[in-house]
Amino acid sequence: MAVSDPTLDVEREMHDNGARFVIGIDEVGRGAIAGPVAVGLCLVDATVGVHPDGLRDSKMLSEKRREVLAPLTVGWARYTAVGLASAEEVDTIGIVAALGLAAKRGLLTLHELGARISESVVLLDGSHDWLNPALASPVRVVTRVKADRDCASVAGDSVVSKVHRDRLMIDADGCQPGYGWAGNKGYGSAEHFAAIDELGVTDLHRRTWLKLTA
Repeated sequence: MAVSDPTLDVEREMHDNGARFVIGIDEVGRGAIAGPVAVGLCLVDATVGVHPDGLRDSKMLSEKRREVLAPLTVGWARYTAVGLASAEEVDTIGIVAALGLAAKRGLLTLHELGARISESVVLLDGSHDWLNPALASPVRVVTRVKADRDCASVAGDSVVSKVHRDRLMIDADGCQPGYGWAGNKGYGSAEHFAAIDELGVTDLHRRTWLKLTA
């Protein structure tokens, strides 16, 4: 079945219902066994123009295409940010809390850029609000399953955060070679597990996850 391109229909409806800004939020790296979890944030307002041609959920795009679309998305949106939580933090507080922590850091970056978080509605990919438990002051969150597929702001931040995290893993591969991170980006490929058996665990590995998969 053909998949339609994302639109701004949901965001425009939110603007029509009184939201001055909409912040699309999505995560990447949730299922990896090494590296940080990243949360992308993409803020748009009612004046935002047409989103970049070919923008889609990052999982539906090639790496080459994501590299092209990421800077176009940054230029299109009013603000974008990526928040991170480390592998150690994932081990210490768990993946869901780590997602909230990464998103909190991303919201702080948006605030520092000039975004008015209090006047925004968060459009969160999925069915569970894992953001507000991490915040001292709650924000208005609307969850939507497959928002990364249907909503341009969420598709945009999925691309920006994916490219950002991929580059971190490629850089890490140059510092700690042998694990294939430039290719697997920290996910649990057969090559990656074989490298762990041969070379051992690094500080970028989620040690609790390795125990779960053992």
